[in-house]
Amino acid sequence: MAGHTDNAIVIKAPMELVWDMTNDVASWPQLFSEYAAAEILERGGDTVTFRLTMHPDEEGRVWSWVSQRTTDPVKREVRAHRIETGPFEFMNIYWEYREVEDGVRMRWVQDFHMKPQAPADDDGMTEHLNRNTAIQMDRIRGLVEAAAAAFAGPGRRAVE
Repeated sequence: MAGHTDNAIVIKAPMELVWDMTNDVASWPQLFSEYAAAEILERGGDTVTFRLTMHPDEEGRVWSWVSQRTTDPVKREVRAHRIETGPFEFMNIYWEYREVEDGVRMRWVQDFHMKPQAPADDDGMTEHLNRNTAIQMDRIRGLVEAAAAAFAGPGRRAVE
């Protein structure tokens, strides 16, 4: 069996701002509350290879892994996978951005399978990811919408 999550949120901001802020991997420690560091290892075209390091968990463990992420700015889609899989046998992530009436609908789909010795099974990780994704998406929405409001300035609309 494999795990699967599918979550989305609408961000009231212009597509370019949402796209640029959420695809700037180097800034993810400021955008996501769970990441302590993001180190860019290699860039080539629309592909970036990077190491993410999380803040210590409640037991003091620090989780870190290497992922590769390829953006498609024309389709407004991103495909990523873990190279260093850690407790996962595999982890594939798809991000989709679509303009909607109220802004941009950002969707994350995660497909994965946990290793037998992992601290959680597929069902447990699915529950964790769904819970944490909602927290992270809400945080990102707030930060991007604040940036849009600051950019729009007085008398201008953030989303046009």
